[in-house]
This record gives sequence, C-alpha cells and structure tokens, in this order.
Amino acid sequence: MTRFLLIFVLTYSSALAASDLPLDTITLPDGFKIEVFVDDIENARQMALGDEGMLFVGSRRTGKVYGVTGGGLAGVDSRMAKQVTVIDSGLTMPSGIAFYKGDLYVADISKILKYEAIEKNWPRIPEPTVVFDELPDDVHHGWKYLKFDSQGHLIIPIGAPCNICDAGERYSKIMSLDLTNNTTTDLALGVRNSVGFDFHPVTGQLWFTDNGRDHMGDDIPDCELNQLSKPGQHFGYPFYHAGDVKDPEFGKGREASEFVAPKVKLGAHVAPLGMTFYRSEHFPKQYQHSIFIAEHGSWNRSSKVGYRVRNVVLEGDKVVSVDEFASGWLQGEEAWGRPADIMQMPDGALLVSDDAAGVIYRIFYQGK
Repeated sequence: MTRFLLIFVLTYSSALAASDLPLDTITLPDGFKIEVFVDDIENARQMALGDEGMLFVGSRRTGKVYGVTGGGLAGVDSRMAKQVTVIDSGLTMPSGIAFYKGDLYVADISKILKYEAIEKNWPRIPEPTVVFDELPDDVHHGWKYLKFDSQGHLIIPIGAPCNICDAGERYSKIMSLDLTNNTTTDLALGVRNSVGFDFHPVTGQLWFTDNGRDHMGDDIPDCELNQLSKPGQHFGYPFYHAGDVKDPEFGKGREASEFVAPKVKLGAHVAPLGMTFYRSEHFPKQYQHSIFIAEHGSWNRSSKVGYRVRNVVLEGDKVVSVDEFASGWLQGEEAWGRPADIMQMPDGALLVSDDAAGVIYRIFYQGK
C-alpha cells in the first residue's frame, strides 16, 4: 500500500540561499569552488543517492527524512527548481539512511525502516516496513549512520549510551546486519560513537571515524580515524582512547597493546562524522582514493575546534598526509555552520551536509 505525497514541498532558490550564507568565508584549495546545492533542509545529516538520481537526507533533531528532486536530480522535470519533500516525520533521530536496490532504509533508533521502491513509485511515498527491530533504544549516542557493504549487508554502529561507561557487549561497536535472515555479526568493538564510515575502493576494508570521550580536558583524548583489518578487532573504548590514553576509571589493569591504535589522531573534540573515499577523476589525481572527513566541531572545549572538512591522503593503507580541505564555518569562536556528512556525486563533485545552517553544499573543481 502506498500513501500520497506529503504536501511539505519547499521550492529551492539558489541565488537567495547563497546570498544568505557567508560562503566567501570558506577557504578551499586552488581551483575548487563551493555553492549551496539544496536549501531548506533543517538539521541535514546523512545523505544517500537513489539509483535514478533522487537525493535522500536524514536528520537528527527534526524526526524527519527528506527527498530532493528537480534541478537536474531525478523525480521531476530537470528544468524545475529543486524541491524538498518530507518523506516521513515523527521518527526518533533518523540521522542514518542508506539506499540499496531501489529501497530507502532509515534508522529510527531501535529499528530499521524500509521504504520500498521509493523512486519507482514517486511521487507516491510507500508506507515503511520494519525490517529489523532489535537495536537499543537509548537516545544517548543512539542516532545511526548506515551503509551497505559489497555483500548487501547493512553496516550499523551502536554507540555507547554514555560519555564513558562499560555498557556491555550490546554497545560500543559496529556490526553487520544480514537482512535475508536478520542475523548480525560484530565487526569492530570498543568504538565509542562512530557516525561515519566507508569502504576502501581497492581493498574493501572498513574505515571509520570515532568521537573521543569528553571531560578529560581540552586536548585529550583525540578523535579518531580507524581501519578495520579483520572482524572482531577492539579499538579500546572504554579502556583506552586514541591508542595511548588510558582511561582513569576503566583502564586499570589494561595495556595499550591489547587494542588497535587509530590510523589518524584527528585532535580532541573535533567530532568527525561522515566520511567518504574519493572515487572520481574529477578532482586532481592526488585526491583519488583519499578520504574526506566532515568535522562537526567541538561543543565543550574552552576554544572551539573542528567545523571543517579534512582530507587524508593514503598510499595503500599508509597515511601520507592529513590536510585541511575546506574551512571557514568557524570564525573566531562563532560557528555559522557545522559539516555533518560528505557524499560524492556521479559527476565527481562532493556534497557536504550542514545540520546547523540547514543546507547542503556542492564542492567542485574548476581547475587552476
């Protein structure tokens, strides 16, 4: 059964949205440009692209999931302005979304919803079905980030229900869900709160960001970029943080050598969220197969850090460099935007969601 298109449709105006935001404060490497791609998406978080070109966007605070059509995206005449449609509302922190084989999947805290054949039936919106309902219902770090792996398994992080605690084997991990039989497999353990991951384009290995614990001061422990080499590896939480910081409460009797150290220490409180490997040739060669990370920014540091996009260049699985790619959302101690997720488009441009400004940016390369 399907339901008619919800009538929350907002018309996008590129010039108006761009003029309202201080995009001239954003600095990028030579040859790159940034523009507002979609406006009017309150608290925009994870993004997913449909097979036919629709853009789907989750949110954390609004309880809504959005669909974007028009303006060159699928769903309506490309000559029309972009349209933002509320696909569903009243959900609990539906930040994490994924698209797979025609269906949209949404994480509603304790369950995974599926909106079957959503592009095929557009503008009718299908009633969601619950495909898995055995996730914890804790709100603290309960919002999710979703992606399907090459085997069609849904990858789901389960955050710690606290700042620092030993909550047991149900929490602080990244797991794989086989939707054909609803069985789960733990992939990475000791992960405090991962809100971003992707698979290496060559090796297929899972790389993920993790947010470090709070209330140990301004400068420790670092947030992390990690690589999963084999299922079952433990990354330290709550015993060790960032590879070498023993937790004052839970680290007694444990050694750093028991756990996998991060590939990159990103700095304390920068709050890395969405990340993606770059798979296109649109950007200069140095960026191919590199990692772009959205840093949401600090909330409890005496001076703010983060609020930017960083680039991690690899040779194989060796980190060659970690550079600031896009910055300027933080001006002094005031932030007018907070990057939340990054997604590559088919034309090679990057989309960056901003859950504070309520927009999605497009970063593209024009050449020097």
